[in-house]
Amino acid sequence: MAKREPAAGSWVQKFRCAFRGTKLGVRGESSFFVHFFMAAAVLAAALILQAALLEWCVLLLCIGAVMTTEMLNSALERLAKAIDQRHNPHIRDALDIGSGAVLVASLSSAVVGAVIFLNRLAVMMNW
Repeated sequence: MAKREPAAGSWVQKFRCAFRGTKLGVRGESSFFVHFFMAAAVLAAALILQAALLEWCVLLLCIGAVMTTEMLNSALERLAKAIDQRHNPHIRDALDIGSGAVLVASLSSAVVGAVIFLNRLAVMMNW
């Protein structure tokens, strides 16, 4: 098992590690393509429907929550593979819970987006 280098004291090194982790998380997961596509669609819809400042903030928080949850799930998957390659029901359950967290974040974000965009449509159409 590979040992991680001790945490460096400088902020530059901490940011370097954080950016490396972000790169690993984004490149290592095929599901990020779907999340990036949906994030781009949400941003385009917000532009087209002229979302208000607070709506932009909520949408960006939702996008951030889904991406963060996906990265945490990816970290959990990598850790599980490093711990045990064999079938382990406890690890399986932990991985399923991680996947469930991504699902909850995605579905709740979709509901928030639907509420915001349906409201914007209603305002634009004078309903």
